[in-house]
Amino acid sequence: MIHPEITIIDFENGLEEPIKRLNYEWLERYFRLEDSDIKSLAYPKAEIIDKGGFIFYAKYQDEFVGTASLLKKSDAIYELGKMAVTEKAQGLGIGKLLIEHCLKFARDYKIEKLILYSNTQLGSAIHLYRKYGFEEVELESGLYERANIKMELRIE
Repeated sequence: MIHPEITIIDFENGLEEPIKRLNYEWLERYFRLEDSDIKSLAYPKAEIIDKGGFIFYAKYQDEFVGTASLLKKSDAIYELGKMAVTEKAQGLGIGKLLIEHCLKFARDYKIEKLILYSNTQLGSAIHLYRKYGFEEVELESGLYERANIKMELRIE
């Protein structure tokens, strides 16, 4: 069940810290920070927003507990990335709420396809992506060291 006190808000100037904190926590728990992570999380406005992307935050009890981004790859294709939920807020349906928000946003903005990169050791995340219709496609090499699966979803 999704907790009713959770709200999703858009990135605005001054909100650079939560995306960094939430993603560092997640990446350091499961993998390691890659150079591209350090750069994009240090400068989310320049590296995501100013390049045509979007950042969303989940807020619960006045605290930022989750984040997800849509990273622009082309006018029609965005990557669902930089998604993280703090450990203490897991189980509240925040990941589900963030994905649903991103899917609605993609439909509203006429984005044709979402892609994502993940790792099969994150079984619950892969299950969630499949639940929303993401399907595995061929993974190109070299983008993220930690990725061993690429998935995509055509937006209807």
